[in-house]
Order: sequence, then structure tokens, then C-alpha cells
Amino acid sequence: MITALLLFWPALAALLVLLIKGQGAKKVAFIAALVEFALSLFALSSFDTQSGAMQHSLNLPWIESGIGFSVGMDGISLLMVLLTTFLVPLIVLSSYKHEYKNPNVFYALILFMQTGLIGVFVAMDAFLFYFMWEVALIPIYFIAAVWGGTDRIRITFKFFVYTIFGSLFMLAAFVYLYLQTPGTHSSDVNAFYQLTLSSESQSWIFWFLFIAFAIKMPVFPFHTWQPDTYTESPAQATMLLSGIMLKMGIYGVLRWLLPVVPYGVSQWDELVLILAIIGIVYASIIAIRQRDLKRLIAYSSIAHVGLIAAGIFTLNEQGLQGGVIQMLSHGINVVGLFFIIDIIFSRTNTREITSLGGITQNAKGLSIFFMILLLGSVALPLTNGFVGEFLLLSGVFQYNAWFGGVAGLTIILGAVYMLRMFQGVMFGTKSELTEHFTDLTFYEKAVLIPLVVMVFWIGLFPNTFLDISEPAVNNLLSIINR
Repeated sequence: MITALLLFWPALAALLVLLIKGQGAKKVAFIAALVEFALSLFALSSFDTQSGAMQHSLNLPWIESGIGFSVGMDGISLLMVLLTTFLVPLIVLSSYKHEYKNPNVFYALILFMQTGLIGVFVAMDAFLFYFMWEVALIPIYFIAAVWGGTDRIRITFKFFVYTIFGSLFMLAAFVYLYLQTPGTHSSDVNAFYQLTLSSESQSWIFWFLFIAFAIKMPVFPFHTWQPDTYTESPAQATMLLSGIMLKMGIYGVLRWLLPVVPYGVSQWDELVLILAIIGIVYASIIAIRQRDLKRLIAYSSIAHVGLIAAGIFTLNEQGLQGGVIQMLSHGINVVGLFFIIDIIFSRTNTREITSLGGITQNAKGLSIFFMILLLGSVALPLTNGFVGEFLLLSGVFQYNAWFGGVAGLTIILGAVYMLRMFQGVMFGTKSELTEHFTDLTFYEKAVLIPLVVMVFWIGLFPNTFLDISEPAVNNLLSIINR
């Protein structure tokens, strides 16, 4: 029952927010998001961390012919739900300094999107998963198209077409798998796991599903929509896209690709690793050349996701566990970095690194938070990024030492572009735009403090989260290797 409440509460709250005029909508949206976070903590408190099975399950008839409203959570799902419910209140709070037109619609769309995101992470039926996948897309499209930058219409249209294109491939694969189930047919995830498909069928199904998930993540060469969309979208949309929505693609690989078509994966895993590693190096080099702060972090996100994808497709415990923990760490770090960029832009009206400088002289607090999140992003030991990258690289090295060596360049290249960015923005001589730069406000600290706490919590006590996902990861590996 708690899973259904987690799913429907944001949608009900969104309907309430729509009725509220003026700036009161943001307060109600924030309170609703906090309630959702409390519900996720309650789900955690009653969760058996020793079991890899689905818990808090609910299975109701939805559509005739074997399609059900089937939801539940294992350790992987629960961590993604916790990440979503933790970040959404902070994303809402981060908007308090902005005065958006039609704020009730803006915040209602954020809450509607949260319903879609939660739905993706708890859906145990293929068509419910597909439905929630599309539900999450619609709100972010309108947020980016209505409140985005000057080129928002063209960019969001490109993003929408890319995602719909991938979704159609996923739907076609799900329909085929559904028709292969015996008897009256079923779209339940366990029915898909039990299918015995030919290697030829698994091969093309692999690509249909992989393309859908690779576009959302995104993995090279399916990434071209991402930098422009991140740059033109309003800050809160960028945080939702980077912090949570791209995790939908990674989660889809874990839940619906690897265990459903294991022979298809074994045919193409090496090619996927090559694409992912190319993406790591390519995106890192492009990030080094960026002068726009948002685009730099956008490309860094492609590099980080490339490493996650490479680790997952090694099909060993270290790679899978590293992928899960890095999804949490990346979500926290990237939301914090995009928020800091939004703070800088709100005070200077620019994101150009060459137009900034000397900010640390006036903003010691911002400098500290910025540096902590940056060090988490470059995987400094004792921060959250180190745990995930160590496990991921360990998994890739086990798969192929040469692949591991090239993928390990992410540590060096990441340090180059992130530290150069920090040096150009925060150190040096003040510019005209940063001469009167002010330090953090109360609301800005309220957003950044929880993020920094999580940077150190995951870095110092990673087993808090790894113990939750480990039984589910082992269960997943047993299904893949059956």
C-alpha cells in the first residue's frame, strides 16, 4: 500500500497546487514534496534489507489480457525512490528566488513528473513501466518549453522527438515479449524473466530496448540532445533531467534489459562497453573546451553516465553495485553543481567562465560548498563519487584490463575540467560582474547543506546504501546467469 501512496500522492498534490494562485503554490509544492520524502523513509523503515525479493508489492487488475497495475520495490528500486524523494523538495526549494510566470502550473508539473519518476522505479508490469516512462516525459517537456531559454522550442522539440523515438522501440519490444508469454499472456516482469527466447530474438530485442534506454541516459552516440536541452532548460528542469530522469535509462537497463535478454546482452556487451568508454573520453575532452558552465557540467554528466553504463555491462557484482551507488552520488553532485551555477547566473547574468573570477573573495560560503560538490564529482576519497567510481572501475578492470585503463582516464580528465572551471570562476581577479557578488542566502544554504551531508555520508558510510542494494543485485545476477 505504501508503494501506491508514494505513486499517487505527488499527483494528488499537483492537482491541489494547480488551484493555488500566486507564490503560495511553491510553498504547498515544497510541503507536498517533504511529505513524499517522509513516506519514502517510512517505506525504508519497514523494508527487509536482507531480502532481494520485491517488497511493499501491490498487484491489481488494470487492463484485460494480463496487463496489471503491479508495483513493488527491491533494494535497487528503493534507492531510486529515496533519491527522487530526497531531491525533489530541494529542487522546489532551489526555485524560491525565482518568480516564474504561472507558478501553480510550474510546480504542479514538477509534482506530476515526480509521479512518473516514482512510477518508473516501482513498476513491475511492462506496460505500466512504459506508461510511467511517458508520464515523466510530458511535464518536463512543458517545463523546458514554456520556462526555458530563447531557443527553447527547437531544443525541446529535438529532445521530445529523440525520446519518443526510443520509446517506440521499447514499446515494440514489450509487445513482442508479451505475445511470447504462454497462455493468456502477461506483461508482468517475472513472466518476461521466465521466457526462453532464441538468440536471434534476444539480439534484436536487446537493441530495441538498449536504444530506448541509451537515449534517456544518454550514452554515446545517442547523447546529442542532452547538452542543448540542459543549457536551455530552466535550472529546476535541468536538475530534474540530470539528477533523476537520466537514472530512468540506467534503471531500465537493470530491470528490463539485462535479465530479460541475457543472451542478447552476451552478444553485444563488448560493443556497449566500447561505446560507453568512447563517451567517457569524448565527453571529457569536450567538457575541457567548454566556456559555458551549464554545458560543461552537461558534458561531464555524459562522461559519468558512460562509466556507469560500462560498469553495469560488465555483469559482475562490483560493476552493478558501483552503478547503483554512482546513480545516487551523481544525482546528488550534479543537482548541487547545477544549483551553484544557477546561483552564479542569478547574481551575474552570465555563465561564461571568462566573464567571471574572484568570486571566492566575496563568497566564502559558496566557495566551500562548490568545492565539496566538485571534489565529490571528481571522486576524491571520502566523498560519494569515490565509492561508485572505485567499484565501477574495478568491475571494468575485471572484464578487460585495457578497457579499465582507458575508462580510468575519467579520473584525470574530470579533475582537469572541473578544477579549471573552479579556478576560472572562483579565483583570480574580480570582474565587473563579480565585483559586488554576495554570499549564500538562507534558502540557498538550506538546499546545499543536505546535499553536502550526503556527499560525506555516502563517502564515509557507503554500506548504509550498498547493504540495501546488495541482495537485489545478487538476485539480478542469478536471473542473468540462470
